[in-house]
Amino acid sequence: MSAAQDQAAAPRRASTLEVAKAVLWSFLGVRKRKDYDRDSVSISPLQIVIAGIVGGVLFVLGLVMLVRLVVAG
Repeated sequence: MSAAQDQAAAPRRASTLEVAKAVLWSFLGVRKRKDYDRDSVSISPLQIVIAGIVGGVLFVLGLVMLVRLVVAG
């Protein structure tokens, strides 16, 4: 195979928005099978780990801000 054929056969990399969307849907626990299959090809494990950590930190910070808002009011 030539290099051009290897690149054509390789799956495209997922964008940051696609990775964030996949992780957010995973936080909710609802994913369509076809979306999961598509994402498992285009999203690398490193992208999932980074997006999961960022999403978790944002979730915790959001909860802390909500609690501070409720307690202060």
